[in-house]
Amino acid sequence: MTDLNFEILDVVAEKYAAAPNLLFKMRLLETSGEQVHAVALRCQIRIEPQRRQYSDAEREVLADLFGTFERWGETLKPFLWTHATAMVKGFTGSIEFDLPVACTYDFEVSAAKYIHGLSGGVIPLVLLFSGTVFTRGATGFGVEQVPWHHEAEVRLPVSVWRELMDHYFPGGGWIRLDKDTLDALVRFRSSRALPSWEQTIDVLLSQALESATGPQL
Repeated sequence: MTDLNFEILDVVAEKYAAAPNLLFKMRLLETSGEQVHAVALRCQIRIEPQRRQYSDAEREVLADLFGTFERWGETLKPFLWTHATAMVKGFTGSIEFDLPVACTYDFEVSAAKYIHGLSGGVIPLVLLFSGTVFTRGATGFGVEQVPWHHEAEVRLPVSVWRELMDHYFPGGGWIRLDKDTLDALVRFRSSRALPSWEQTIDVLLSQALESATGPQL
């Protein structure tokens, strides 16, 4: 039987990909002496928001996710960020490999909304591993499952996530809208001959603020 141990060495932004990815630099150790032919690795990544402190500004932004601060003792619970997979090639002893993790700026995804609301510091993560280990020995091939108790923790700097998003969405982000809402925005922009979506949103926000507070003198 193999005896595996997972270590996270670093997390970096991948700059040359079709979509935003973080690369988790991993080391996998096998301590029983078995020769590993390959590992089909699966990973569940969870955010553990209760493991960090928050500023007043962050609490205000994150109220949409966790409610008012008085309720955070009940609502600040671990939640799923994403899943990732990797195929680890054969080794004996230890091997280093990259675990690519796809990221999104879609605010409909709780993890993206949570990370965007952080002004700095770290994102507490726990990686839960599973998958299949293929071994190669004197009697032929063997197949084992990666036990569910294998996990690793990492405190991902918010700056690394921002570096990734700034590279793929320089100076901005995006919000997914229903088709009917988008069609209404198109009509509003066209009716006022507004040159950009930025100005379209600015006009709508100004009108909403004026309606709520009254005309500004």
